[in-house]
Amino acid sequence: MHELQATDRPLLEVKHVTKRFGGVVANHDISLSVERGTIVGLIGPNGSGKTTLFNCIVGHHPIDEGEIWFKGQEISRYRVDHIARMGLVRTFQQTHIFGRMTCIENMLTSLPPARRGLRDLFGHGRRADRARALELLEFVGLYSKRHHQAGSLSFGQQKLLEFAMALMNEPEMLLLDEPTAGINPTLINGLVDRLRRANSEMGITLLVIEHNMRVIMNMAEYIYCLAHGELLASGPPEDIRNDQRVIDAYLGVS
Repeated sequence: MHELQATDRPLLEVKHVTKRFGGVVANHDISLSVERGTIVGLIGPNGSGKTTLFNCIVGHHPIDEGEIWFKGQEISRYRVDHIARMGLVRTFQQTHIFGRMTCIENMLTSLPPARRGLRDLFGHGRRADRARALELLEFVGLYSKRHHQAGSLSFGQQKLLEFAMALMNEPEMLLLDEPTAGINPTLINGLVDRLRRANSEMGITLLVIEHNMRVIMNMAEYIYCLAHGELLASGPPEDIRNDQRVIDAYLGVS
C-alpha cells in the first residue's frame, strides 16, 4: 500500500507532448496532470490518440516533443521497465495474460524480474508473494479460480485477473485502458467498485481511458477529452457532460 503524500506538484505531468508516426501526428501539444490519490478520466472518440498517449507515458513510444514527469522526475527518455519500477504501471485494451497458466501462476509471473529472482533465492519471499497473490485474487473475486487456467476465464474475469496482476507490482499509479470494454454488464459494477477500492484503500492513483460514459462520469473526479490527437476539453464530469465541443466530437459534428 502507498500512503497519500502531500506534494506541491501533481503525481503525473504531461507537458506539451507531441508524438508522430511518419507524417501522422497522433498526439499534438497535449498537456495534462493527475494529482496524487485521484481518479482521472481520459475520453475521446476512436482514433483520438488516447492509447498512444498512454504508450508515451509508460515509455512504449518515445515522444517527439514535450516532457513527461512522474513523482517530480522527468521520465520522457526512461525505458518501460524503469518507469514500472518507479510505480507507474498500465493495463491494455486486450488482456495480456498467459492462457495456459493458472491464475496463481499468472500472478507470480507478473512480478518484476528482480523480484522473481529474490523469490527464487529466499523461500520466505516465495511464500510472501504467494500469499499476496492469493489476497489480490480474493480482492478481485477470483480466489475460487486460483487453480484454473486463465484461458478458461470469461473475458471480464480475464480483465479482473490482469488488474490483479498489475496490483502485484505495488504501483503508485495505474493507467487503465478501457477496463470495462467487452465485459458483461453484470460484471461492470463489481470492477468499478474494485477500482474505487484500489484508489481509496490502497492509495493508488488512477488514469482511466473509458468509452462507457456512465462509468467514467460516475467514477472520475476530473476528465480530459481528446479529439484528433489534441486536447479538446478538460474539467469536472458535469462540465464535460455539458460541453458542446465534447458532444459534437462524439456525434461526429464538425
